[in-house]
Amino acid sequence: MTDALDESTPPAPAHPAGVPRDILRSALGLYLELHAHPELSGAESETAERFAARLAGDGATVTRGVGGHGVVGVLRNGAGPTLMLRAELDALPVGERTGLAYASTVPGTMHACGHDLHLASAAGALALLAREPETWNGTVLVVGQPAEETLEGAEAMLADGLYERFGVPGVVLAQHAAPLPAGILAHGRGPMMAASAALEVVVRGYGGHAGTPQLTVDPVVTAAATVMRLQTVVSRETAPSDQVVLTVGSLRAGSRGNVVPDDAELSITVRAATDQALERALAAGIRIVRAESAASGCPKDPDITLVSRSSALLADPAVTASVRAAHEREFGPHRVADWPGSMATEDFPRFAVDGVRTAYWMVGTASPSQWRAARTGGRPVPPNHSAEFAPDVRTALPAGIAAMATAARQLFKETR
Repeated sequence: MTDALDESTPPAPAHPAGVPRDILRSALGLYLELHAHPELSGAESETAERFAARLAGDGATVTRGVGGHGVVGVLRNGAGPTLMLRAELDALPVGERTGLAYASTVPGTMHACGHDLHLASAAGALALLAREPETWNGTVLVVGQPAEETLEGAEAMLADGLYERFGVPGVVLAQHAAPLPAGILAHGRGPMMAASAALEVVVRGYGGHAGTPQLTVDPVVTAAATVMRLQTVVSRETAPSDQVVLTVGSLRAGSRGNVVPDDAELSITVRAATDQALERALAAGIRIVRAESAASGCPKDPDITLVSRSSALLADPAVTASVRAAHEREFGPHRVADWPGSMATEDFPRFAVDGVRTAYWMVGTASPSQWRAARTGGRPVPPNHSAEFAPDVRTALPAGIAAMATAARQLFKETR
């Protein structure tokens, strides 16, 4: 698809930030390939290969299979600091409804969170840095991280020796697609994303005939009571000044109306703006799950499994200020906005170990027509994780490339 873009695909974008047209076209080709062929967390083999091939083509020394399907591209340019640019490989189990000519060809799977945009932007930034070695000195690590959506990939790459094998970066940079006007960048002054924890719960009842409920311990009733009581964690156990969200995203029990099942299963997520607030809410939620089972007379305690956890995303203030200033010079202050924070979450904070600092910003993806419609009371901009999420790639992609390359150059200059 890279070499055979036709009229049904978006034209290669132009951008005032100085990204050459051939680099844009190459990055666009990668984006279209990735968007049409998404892969779920832990199964990103072809995505990793496409990304690795593009990095190698622009001069990077590439290692595959780091922490799963993780990719690490190394580009050296003399003595100097080491910086890491991170993007994510995985897609989501969402069926695409965008109607795009390059829509996902994989049923029930799509890049609904912009990871394809992140990968194409990182590859484009590497190509730009490789072409302009006079603008920086040091080593660039470009990382394609697997399994971000399951909050496992960053830890897996670190456990596989990411820093020991390729060098400890002074700063790790990342950006994320957001439902802002395409081409706008946004930086935060506090938590960029929330801390989170995910629980899988099995309520242990005692099944039987629906006509003799007195001979059963109905786990469906217990699960329903648990769902309702969990709502009080935010409304009655969390200070109004704290930002906390608790969601029961799934409740599964039984198969027929005349049979009381033995078990009921709940999937629960807790999110908070601080790690401390998350810990309090998580403890309260676990207490309620256990207490409702006890109140129902369940024959066994519930099974409670913590399946994932991530800290709040707090970028380094000094690095953030430096990158924001560079973005304002490159794009103009009118195209760099404030980010109020989000209750979404990701595992990027895990890279901030051993004194490693981080910078993280948002890249707008909404087309002018989408934004105008939303601003005038029409349909809201399709957010991340929506089946209709469709970045305006002609504007968002060059902005993502320029934003990443500009940030890297600035930090190389400061740490020479």
